[in-house]
Amino acid sequence: MLKIENLSVHYGMIQAVRDVSFEVNQGEIVSLIGANGAGKTTILRTISGLIQPSKGTIQFEGKPIQKRAPRKIVAQGISQVPEGRHVFSGLTVLENLEMGAYLRKDGSLKEDYEHVYEKFPILKERLTQDASTLSGGEQQMLAMGRALMSKPRLLLLDEPSMGLAPIFIKEIFNIIQEIKEQGTTVLLIEQNAKMALSIADRGYVLETGKVVLSGTGQELLDSDEVKKAYLGG
Repeated sequence: MLKIENLSVHYGMIQAVRDVSFEVNQGEIVSLIGANGAGKTTILRTISGLIQPSKGTIQFEGKPIQKRAPRKIVAQGISQVPEGRHVFSGLTVLENLEMGAYLRKDGSLKEDYEHVYEKFPILKERLTQDASTLSGGEQQMLAMGRALMSKPRLLLLDEPSMGLAPIFIKEIFNIIQEIKEQGTTVLLIEQNAKMALSIADRGYVLETGKVVLSGTGQELLDSDEVKKAYLGG
């Protein structure tokens, strides 16, 4: 579904991503793990069209997208939940969800709102509340619900557990698995390597902008190198 080949990204003279290649197959959860500054967020932002690569190709369902505008990439079926959630303050929960459906032209939104409320019942209770007044966990749920309103075939998740209480983290990861089971492919960036790899079909380990290890989620969980660097083993 998604194929990245020899991707390099620079911020001025600084190279953040170095010749990265990986792929995501339809129906998978694929996790990118690595320390802060490894290039994980840069890769997601490049897939979304927010950053232009200095080299390499990004193909989605066989078509190159590395020079497309972000709105066209969303329209093609890729939606991102950004690190830090970035809900629209000053807008209600319902208005935030409506923003997720901004590019939709199919007119079948009612059913999709209900799907979001089914996954995140707390949002239905808070529809008229300013999004900025929600708790961190509730804002994460809103950011995910907003992304799902675009009906993505590929969902990009950037650090969904960051800053959340353990009870919310468990709930968020259960919902990520549900999203996959209902047919949406997921590319997950997460510093909580153990949680990420426990639900991932496959994973890639990034260090200083390069892929240094790959395998199934279980293979990486069992890897001595991963245990030592990321799992405290």
